[in-house]
Amino acid sequence: MKEKNTPLCIFLITLLVCASLLSSGCTGTEGSEVTEENPGSNTLVLGEMWEIDSINAADGDGGTLICEKAAITETLVGAKPDFSLKPGLATSWEQLDENIWEFKLRNDVFFHDGSKMTAEEVKDSLENVIAENPRVDSMLKIASMEVVDDYTLRIETSELNPILPGVLHYPDTAVISPSSFNEAGEYVKPVGTGPYKFESFDEQTRVLTVVKNENWWGGEVGLDRMVLKGMPDPNTRAMAIENGELDFTVDVLYSETDRINKLEGINVEKYKTPRVYKIDVNLGNEPLEDVRVRQAMSCAIDRYEITEHILYKVGEPAAGPFLPSMVWANKDLQPYTRDLEKADELLTEAGWVDTDGDGIRDKDGKTLRLNLLTYSARPGLPPMAQAMAAQLKEAGIDVETEVLEMGAIYDRREKGNWDLYLAAYNIAMVPDPEYVLSNWYMTGGPDNGPGYSNPEVDSLIMDARKLTDLEERYQKFNEVEAIVYEEQPMIIVAYYGCAIVKKDYVKGYVFDPTAHDYRINADMYIEK
Repeated sequence: MKEKNTPLCIFLITLLVCASLLSSGCTGTEGSEVTEENPGSNTLVLGEMWEIDSINAADGDGGTLICEKAAITETLVGAKPDFSLKPGLATSWEQLDENIWEFKLRNDVFFHDGSKMTAEEVKDSLENVIAENPRVDSMLKIASMEVVDDYTLRIETSELNPILPGVLHYPDTAVISPSSFNEAGEYVKPVGTGPYKFESFDEQTRVLTVVKNENWWGGEVGLDRMVLKGMPDPNTRAMAIENGELDFTVDVLYSETDRINKLEGINVEKYKTPRVYKIDVNLGNEPLEDVRVRQAMSCAIDRYEITEHILYKVGEPAAGPFLPSMVWANKDLQPYTRDLEKADELLTEAGWVDTDGDGIRDKDGKTLRLNLLTYSARPGLPPMAQAMAAQLKEAGIDVETEVLEMGAIYDRREKGNWDLYLAAYNIAMVPDPEYVLSNWYMTGGPDNGPGYSNPEVDSLIMDARKLTDLEERYQKFNEVEAIVYEEQPMIIVAYYGCAIVKKDYVKGYVFDPTAHDYRINADMYIEK
């Protein structure tokens, strides 16, 4: 006679089956493999706003992604929300004399390959970024490095360099293991110290996958895995999070943020971030080399209208290149207010008048017609370009807007075939005013796209570089801000705002206002 299954027996069997399913961990169903299509229950799928073209931690393209968004690498120095410095992989630093700094390192940090981080590996990593990245090399100004002991690194600079610790907050300086390179010295993959480890990068789909670092010195890591997908189009990012393809993304169309925030299961958080919208002005082109034309353009732009109705308050009107909340900002500067009468006065004085009554100014038979280039990855840029073109036309300046891929913009700028370039620039990758003012406004600076050159500005920046007293240092830089505010080689339009879009089940996210766009923090987790 067969024994019948009792209700208690059936209940116990059910419990055993459920336990078996739960023990499968990150797999979506029992026995199934974690894949891009089946990411697993504690996996965050992230829609990145740029194509993922590089995973090189030091090359200037991949560094920010690998450090801040994939959280694979970490820097020696961190930054607090007020942009003051704090320990990172270095516990402290001291300036021993004018050119020598000593950094004390954490003694409990392991690379993802299991090896311990010591001063020797940090020295090797910095030597790599110096060789790989000319911009970082020029900011570090390192003449030599000495390993004093396992957890002490001494750095000698080629000249007085007060911002050295701040430069070591820059993502491209993040520390990587020698095992990031093959025997031929070629870079293979990022092997860092951060909360997540590199797992794979699909060259075809440009999808980067990272997994939890079980031995992170900072403690428990919330997610098992992250899948990062490049999505340069803000509409695509919005649709992807709405249809469930993504768990987390950033900067969808600002006009859509309130609607998306009302959708069940999705929330939108808006933050202030250290970035500005600015127009580079090609000073090599005849109409724009005249400071009166540049000032007139700045007078014709309605910054308040743009931030209110184009950016939907995800941003604020800007004066100088720095947020007023930054300790070093020139707080005497105020945003240019729209003044068409002043614009008319300046343009007329410069010889640009409307001789044929078509509404567009001309001079010596040449029409005041300009092109304005921008790109679409940052959703505020195309509508801002269109709005400013309309505002400038009211002042008699005909502006044609062109939304292009970054490669096409680079080619146009290299050939000099451009007038205006609207973009969003970070202003605190290095928490010190020298980083921006030197790169943007010094003759030959790496971000001086307009070709601006002013001996007085160069001299003030060089003088400020030698000062260690912060009050004196900031005063010199304030003078630079005042000069470029007057001369407008770059027209600062608005301070940037950032919209974080995530599913309600994504918990533990904390916005870092010092990050390039956003930073993934180790406390994030999925709660479904």
